Amino acid sequence: MNGAPHLRLVPPALPADGLTRVELTWIEKKVEYWIRFGKEKEEQILDRRRRVLAFAPNSVFAFVRWASNDHGTILSRIDIVRAIMPGERYSTLPFVRPGGDILLKMEGWPKVERVLQIIDAIEAIGIDPSEVSPHHWRHVHNRLTAGQEPRRYTVEQHRAILLRRRVEP
Repeated sequence: MNGAPHLRLVPPALPADGLTRVELTWIEKKVEYWIRFGKEKEEQILDRRRRVLAFAPNSVFAFVRWASNDHGTILSRIDIVRAIMPGERYSTLPFVRPGGDILLKMEGWPKVERVLQIIDAIEAIGIDPSEVSPHHWRHVHNRLTAGQEPRRYTVEQHRAILLRRRVEP
């Protein structure tokens, strides 16, 4: 080696307040980034087309990105993400700072549309999708990636996960 120092890239740390921030943009029929579900803790309006939502550690949200140009859709994506705890490892994701635990990621309109239908079905049985077990979102990701239909999330499953959360530290 020629004596050049070895650089070690260190990912950005979680902000002092511990929140995960997501930058949203809405330019009608061009760039549409939005949150499909999730309980934001803070909102900052940057201008009439952009805002930033902040999520508390361990909260789950769905981030949808869609973009087009003169020739049609160029991006269709949904990510279901769990906001990280301080010191926890995470994956980076565009427009999400510092990143998160990605539970589900789908690209292409047919798969994104299927995830949106699954979210609608969960809401139809009276369950907030942000309260669904992270394991279920991973299951949905894996099954759709394999071209298979995921199991439905049930009220009984949800009751069990709520009881489990009450007894876990």
